[in-house]
Amino acid sequence: MSSLPAAPPSPHHTATSDPRRVAMATYWKEVQSIEEEEEEEEEEEEEEEDRKSIDEVELEEAWLTEAGLSSLVTSSSAEEPQAEALLSTLSRQQVTTVRKRLDNYTETLRKRNRQPIRDVRDIFTVDDESADGGSSSSSLSQQSRYHRDTKTIRRNTCTVRPTLHIFLPPVDQVRAADWLLRDCPYSEGVAEHKVGGACWDCRCFHGDDSSDLPFVPGPPLTWADDLSSCDLRRLGFITHIELSTFLLPLGVQTKRTRPPRRSSRDGGVFGVPLDALLHNDRKSSAGVKVPIVFQKLLCILEQSGLQTEGILRVPGSAARLKYLRRELDRCSGRFDWSAVRQVDAAGLLKLFIRELPTPLLTHTHLSTYLAVLGVSSLVHQVQALQLLTLLLPESNRDTLRALLVFLRKVVSHQDQNRMSLWNVSMVVAPNLFACRHRGNKRSITMQQEEMEEAVGGAHLVQLMITHQDLLWTVPAFLLSQVRQMNQVSNQKEGGLGKTTRRLLKRINDKNDGNLVIQVTELSAGVIRVHAPLNTKVSMAIQLDGQTTAKDVIARFKCEKSPVQHLYEVGGNICERRLHPDCLLLDVYRVNPRCDWLIKPGSC
Repeated sequence: MSSLPAAPPSPHHTATSDPRRVAMATYWKEVQSIEEEEEEEEEEEEEEEDRKSIDEVELEEAWLTEAGLSSLVTSSSAEEPQAEALLSTLSRQQVTTVRKRLDNYTETLRKRNRQPIRDVRDIFTVDDESADGGSSSSSLSQQSRYHRDTKTIRRNTCTVRPTLHIFLPPVDQVRAADWLLRDCPYSEGVAEHKVGGACWDCRCFHGDDSSDLPFVPGPPLTWADDLSSCDLRRLGFITHIELSTFLLPLGVQTKRTRPPRRSSRDGGVFGVPLDALLHNDRKSSAGVKVPIVFQKLLCILEQSGLQTEGILRVPGSAARLKYLRRELDRCSGRFDWSAVRQVDAAGLLKLFIRELPTPLLTHTHLSTYLAVLGVSSLVHQVQALQLLTLLLPESNRDTLRALLVFLRKVVSHQDQNRMSLWNVSMVVAPNLFACRHRGNKRSITMQQEEMEEAVGGAHLVQLMITHQDLLWTVPAFLLSQVRQMNQVSNQKEGGLGKTTRRLLKRINDKNDGNLVIQVTELSAGVIRVHAPLNTKVSMAIQLDGQTTAKDVIARFKCEKSPVQHLYEVGGNICERRLHPDCLLLDVYRVNPRCDWLIKPGSC
């Protein structure tokens, strides 16, 4: 591809101004290798015509549904309490986004002479800014004030899985991601962009194009898999609204298309949905979060390939790859992994990602990932990628994390394998973003578009590898909004939250792994910690400003369960696993009505 003209510098992302953009041989070699391996793909070409933009009404309905507001556009009222609780947590900018979406949906229906289920005026009353001399404000605005006045945990919330080792470069080679600790949503911080200004982060990191210098989370924060499924679901609603609100002032417009009609297989390994693979894997290995075949391939590459020159880049035999694929599909449980070489494992790994019926980054969010390239600030690109990753289904997020952790190991051995961060990104990008080679006879404009597309995809992969520790982290403001939503829901339900009520029903059930929570009055700053699997099952502990989760766990020693975690249960959270260095007094102040439970942590 040396004959391609260099793409002109673009202000949209730093990668296009990087001298490495001219070294595209690796990328095009990978694209051509993909095309050679594909068989009978003509059907997909025909289906491209069906991938048109979704109807405007469908688009708004889908957006509101993903935001947890389906009751506003459907006749069902089952989700009404949840919708009210969600709306009460939103910031001013987030409210504006929801109002515009609902207003657009309502107006579109009216133009088509269809009656909307709910009118936007029924949801949002006229506020002070739009009323003619009126002083009334919506109940939503009143409830939002509570959120703005509520303190957020600043140092308490990330639990790192025991089996996951985070790589932290030397202190002088990292930057603190202090925005994770802010009470203010990202969308509030970039509001200045609406009037052509620049926010504090833009000014702070202006001209910083060192995207390979990682941001680090800093103090313990919450990771997505530290939260219960109920909290994750509510986190997804709020994150969905926040992402749209955040991108709008940055001038990024996302356009959803219909996913291609691609059939998935019921058996085998390749072309099977992640959830189906995990369902089968969990029959023999309970609690597995990443498909076993994916783990096996990564393991082979780590054991024999990290020092191999050109790992991931050097293609294996196409005939052998087809043979191994057939054998894996035929007898995955009895497959002889000892016969798989490093180059075979690399080819199968990339093939597995490409063959997923739903892309690893999902049809829903794939176009938004690419739209992130339109954000000019590196900080905002990372923030957008973080929000997008939190929106991924759990199986996709866990598999993506396993891939990125492996890719960082490859880069860390670049002195031996000659695979720099940029080279790795170039190889992985066409597999994640399905970029296609269009042949040699094309216009200069098409050549430049291809170049920009290739460099853009590689730039996104580079960002995800470099800043992966941020992608799974829940910002403080999002956790605060989840707490607010839980609190409003509990107030509407009355009495104790679901989690606490469920635990209370388990009284005297000795066979259950959880503990009976006895509701007793304790002095201020004193918590009662329960450890039902330990010899010492309960203890009252006086908190001070230095008491951490690991300090409490140390008082409950149990040889049967060497790895234990302290959980915050009930109150304004369903369940949250606490980081060992979490300061418990901060948690107590934010959630004084929670219960404290020690139990084994999942690996």
